[in-house]
Amino acid sequence: MSMDQTPVRIRPVRDEDRQAVLALAPRLAEGVAAWRDARAATDAARRWLTDSIAAAQDPHGAVFVAVANTGDSAADGRAADGGPRVVGVVSVNRQQHFTGVTDAYVGELAVDPRVVRGGVGRMLMAAAEGWARRQGLRHLTLETGAANITARRFYAALGYREEGVRLTRPIELESTAT
Repeated sequence: MSMDQTPVRIRPVRDEDRQAVLALAPRLAEGVAAWRDARAATDAARRWLTDSIAAAQDPHGAVFVAVANTGDSAADGRAADGGPRVVGVVSVNRQQHFTGVTDAYVGELAVDPRVVRGGVGRMLMAAAEGWARRQGLRHLTLETGAANITARRFYAALGYREEGVRLTRPIELESTAT
């Protein structure tokens, strides 16, 4: 059975998922502005995921993973022991909007490239939305890179609307030579 035909279920993250979740960090660096350091972005993504996993024990946040039951082969990226394979992750927590309202905030959403466009991202976002609803929060917010057109289209298809725009202008540093 191919990865895109593998049944996927969503569940809260477990300690044993840590390495598989961290392996998705490079997906979070996609779409970073061209003038930013891609390696630094991936390192930051690993820190974000590590912090999110640690914070998942707190009732103010949660991390959900998408798990595929891949059979008994280690071929094409399946779990080496033939057991479930983490193919996506989403973190959600509480964050105060500048207006004073507390929103649910998606910190990270990453899906294994082998299962992209198979509904995993939608399932993970539905889990984040369900968590927000159970918390009594009326908005689910997130940020993504302006250059990440694929992600922006995905979120728009789910009904997300752009609320803010972050602008950056590179500046030339003064020469320190005398």
